[in-house]
Amino acid sequence: MSNSKDVVRKVLDQVKADNRTSLTAPEGKVVCDAYGIPVPKEGVAKSAGEAGKMASSMGFPVVMKIVSPDILHKTEAGGVIVGVKTAQDAEKAYETILSNAKKYKADAKIEGIQVQQMLAGGTEVIVGSITDASFGKLVAFGLGGVLVEVLKDITFRLAPATKEDALSMLDGIQAHEILKGVRGSEPVNRTALSDVIVKVSQLVTDFPEIVELDLNPVFATPKDAIAADVRIVVDFAYKPKPKPRPTEEIVAAMKRIMQPKAVAVVGASAEDGKIGNSVMKNLINGGYKGEIYPIHPKAAEILGYKAYKSVKDVPGVIDTAVFAIPAKFVAAALTECGEKKIPGAVLIPSGFAEAGAPELQAEIVEVGKKYDIRLMGPNIYGFYYTWANLCATFCTAYDVKGHAALSSQSGGIGMAIIGFSRSAKMGVSAIVGLGNKSDIDEDDLLAFFEQDPNTNLIAQHCEDLKDGRAFAEAAKRVSKKKPVVVLKAGRTSAGAKAASSHTGALAGNDRIYEDVFKQSGVIRARSLRQLLEFARGVPVLPTPKGENVLIITGAGGSGVLLSDSCVDNGLSLMSMPPDLDAAFRKFIPPFGAAGNPVDITGGEPPITYVNTVKLGLSDERIHALILGYWHTIVTPPMVFARNMVEVKKEMEAKGFVKPMVASLAGDVEVEEAAEYLYQHGIPAYAYSTELPVEVLGAKYKWARGAGLL
Repeated sequence: MSNSKDVVRKVLDQVKADNRTSLTAPEGKVVCDAYGIPVPKEGVAKSAGEAGKMASSMGFPVVMKIVSPDILHKTEAGGVIVGVKTAQDAEKAYETILSNAKKYKADAKIEGIQVQQMLAGGTEVIVGSITDASFGKLVAFGLGGVLVEVLKDITFRLAPATKEDALSMLDGIQAHEILKGVRGSEPVNRTALSDVIVKVSQLVTDFPEIVELDLNPVFATPKDAIAADVRIVVDFAYKPKPKPRPTEEIVAAMKRIMQPKAVAVVGASAEDGKIGNSVMKNLINGGYKGEIYPIHPKAAEILGYKAYKSVKDVPGVIDTAVFAIPAKFVAAALTECGEKKIPGAVLIPSGFAEAGAPELQAEIVEVGKKYDIRLMGPNIYGFYYTWANLCATFCTAYDVKGHAALSSQSGGIGMAIIGFSRSAKMGVSAIVGLGNKSDIDEDDLLAFFEQDPNTNLIAQHCEDLKDGRAFAEAAKRVSKKKPVVVLKAGRTSAGAKAASSHTGALAGNDRIYEDVFKQSGVIRARSLRQLLEFARGVPVLPTPKGENVLIITGAGGSGVLLSDSCVDNGLSLMSMPPDLDAAFRKFIPPFGAAGNPVDITGGEPPITYVNTVKLGLSDERIHALILGYWHTIVTPPMVFARNMVEVKKEMEAKGFVKPMVASLAGDVEVEEAAEYLYQHGIPAYAYSTELPVEVLGAKYKWARGAGLL
């Protein structure tokens, strides 16, 4: 490749020397040729014989044009002939154009006659690249021509893209069926097209100064894919984001912050209602067993703990300092933390970038860099790490240990996480506030939780990604081992406005987030409730062994809605083999419906649910079960719930482990039944046919992304 790089470098050097921001068409062609991106073949012939040979080697039809600095209007001069189909015609066209040109301007300087490959039909697509503030270089693909502006049917991947990424892009647009050939049109050559995408992505990766690139249209045919038009825009001042820190380095610092042996509280207070007082109480009442050092300019002791004027006066080692002082005093106190070699600061105070004081934030970032202190916040509620009984926050103490780690950019969302976790009896390993993300952000948390034995799922609420590429790379690695769920706020332009005024974050094109999340194996939550339900439900479900989902329902209406939810969540309803159909029919009344959903009807005794679910769990062709329960006198809710838990246990003992979710339709007693099922490993929801299927769908998304199916 080095040779092709030299060719492109030479072109770009010329553009830079001329102080231009874009390449000419001939320069664009040189760049494409260097990287093997197909553009129409062309050459200049100096004789009729040469024109014939040239045209033959390109393949017909060709177009021929006069090349003369003295003839600007080629067509007017009779200097263009299109649709030349044979070598003989090419020789003839050469002579014709030459004599026409002489007639038009006798003394014209003629450099030769251009022979250019004519592109024959095909599907018009666009392949391009943009440079995003958060994700850096992205490659784009969509339908070309006039509709690209209107339909915005386009898909993105991080550059450089792999062959697999490129092929997934061809299926990633809404109009993907067109590429397969519809109404008599022929399918495009997928290999040729994906090859163009890969090469474009490599070009913009090798030359970061190429900030925009458009091949539009690319004519995609069954034979090849050729770019008819090339547009390249450059910005020589563009600098990619610096590489993130090595993972080991991130983890070493994060371990000391999240699992500290000693914590200092800067701005500790004995006065009720002060943030520094709440932080002290939470550390003490939360059961934290490490050292606690209150820092206060005047007090001798606070809440029974010896107080110090400065962190520098503390005799022992301090792992993390929690700040509860006004914004304007933070930089000075942080400098003392640096001199004390404290590796982490948890900055609760607000009044920084989010409040129109970016200079205060820039100042603390500088101090952090100078002394290598990792900063969490500012403008946060703090964080919880339950396995160390650590509540480094002014919110309520929280002690339900579990294996989901959650983070949020917003304090309000953090409180919602605490409330939901408590109400749903969902244990957490951690809840972390990220706020303004002056330093520590989502990818730092991913690196820590990836290696944390107490965490088996990571769920994150974010309004922006400071370094989207670093996040994507971390998520791609982590999601192979543990599910990563993200709720991206600011999907709409109105939401984006709110997000930008909230923390100085701006929502990028949501389609980019959508596609990069998919490429990185992230499960995207569409709402706060979904984020929380996924965090609770995905770890409860065993990983399915295949794609076949079966619905067993006592209510026909639920069966139809559950089927709709399966389609919405990318689940595939198993088509029922005849022998299995017959086996199910043995257990259900003649007016019930076999097939999928299996409708056992409402008047059935508990044994019908038991028998059909046992069969569903024991048949190896079925990989996941969705249960639709209908509240009846014959089978009351708790009877159904206890039976299902029994069947699940009995079948697990025989080695049949499958994900199972339930939707319960009925009067208020179904709430208790749903809770009982959930506590025994069957995510169940009263009054909803969507939520249970969404949770199962999320488990499937993760399993597919991690290559476990």
